[in-house]
Amino acid sequence: MKISLPLFFFFILASCSSNFERDKDEIKKTMDKQVKCWSNGDLDGYMDGYWKSDSLRFLGRKGLRKGWQTTLNNYKKAYPDKSAMGKLIFNNISFEPLNNKQMFVVGEWILERENDTLSGYYSLIWEKIDGQWEIIFDHTN
Repeated sequence: MKISLPLFFFFILASCSSNFERDKDEIKKTMDKQVKCWSNGDLDGYMDGYWKSDSLRFLGRKGLRKGWQTTLNNYKKAYPDKSAMGKLIFNNISFEPLNNKQMFVVGEWILERENDTLSGYYSLIWEKIDGQWEIIFDHTN
């Protein structure tokens, strides 16, 4: 029994680690798709990474906004065309599991445009909903 207990904990830890890496990779793939969509001027495609719900929360410099459609409308107002959108780059800094269904992601965003470059930081809460990782809370500045 002494050998079995440590072995049991080893397998539990190994399982958690592999789930974390798989979840992290899935989120990174979605973020890579968002970067491509944004850089191609496709805001609707970019928004595929967000939870399509009135419960989505976005915290930016204008305060807290609620809802997927509100978030899309605000992006369309702030970035009316491809030149305003520029080329997006995400530099992910950390991925921290909050539980088995949620991940906290912190990183830097860079927006390269013809006449300027903007940058800032983001913190995202991702949740696995119906088997897909989606952003449920976005704090970007």
